[in-house]
Amino acid sequence: MIKAKDMPVLKTEEHVILLHGMARSKTSMGKLEKCLAGQGYSTINEGYPSTREPVEKIADKYLAAMVDKCRAAGAEKIHIVTHSLGGIVVRQYLQTQSLPKGSRIVMISPPNQGSELADAFRNLWIYKWINGPCGQVLGTEPESLPNSLKQVSGEIGVITGNRTLNPFFSWLIPGEDDGKVSVERAKLPEMTDFIVVPGSHSFIMNHPEVLKQVCFFLKTGRFFNRRDS
Repeated sequence: MIKAKDMPVLKTEEHVILLHGMARSKTSMGKLEKCLAGQGYSTINEGYPSTREPVEKIADKYLAAMVDKCRAAGAEKIHIVTHSLGGIVVRQYLQTQSLPKGSRIVMISPPNQGSELADAFRNLWIYKWINGPCGQVLGTEPESLPNSLKQVSGEIGVITGNRTLNPFFSWLIPGEDDGKVSVERAKLPEMTDFIVVPGSHSFIMNHPEVLKQVCFFLKTGRFFNRRDS
């Protein structure tokens, strides 16, 4: 268990941007935002049109505006914590932009190598209607957006789950998965650290272990291991 004594006290003005997943809202990141605020971070948790705009526009317009707000407020470090699609948005942003030195990123259940569910359902009208243009680019083929993005620099921690609420979806996904993204496809070659928790995709950001691990990574650049206790 991670204890308060294991978490260093903040020494600089640090801001955290939270990016929700596809077809979700800022409310889904509310518990995590409260946890981060309790650790002394200034937070920005804003919604964005995940089902109406392409990833590129979300990164260039909405995420860029959030980063600009942090800079205007004098943030020395700008961390970003994402759920699902949010991880692809921040990778897209970092193709052309950068964050201040010492900033860290935690991606929760990101489809960093795409998702088999996008492969299976993206041609169905109901999938298109629910997920919009972002849902069309999250496949597992080499040409998909997640697999086409260049590696990004910085400290990146990836958290994913291995529990499912939808056995049919999991049947479509090889190996361990969280009901929407496989454990293997959540990984990035350039990630700094990686952990798997017993959580499912849609609600993993509220898992107690995830809340603790996000805070620990932002402060130390790694995830807490029980061997550290």
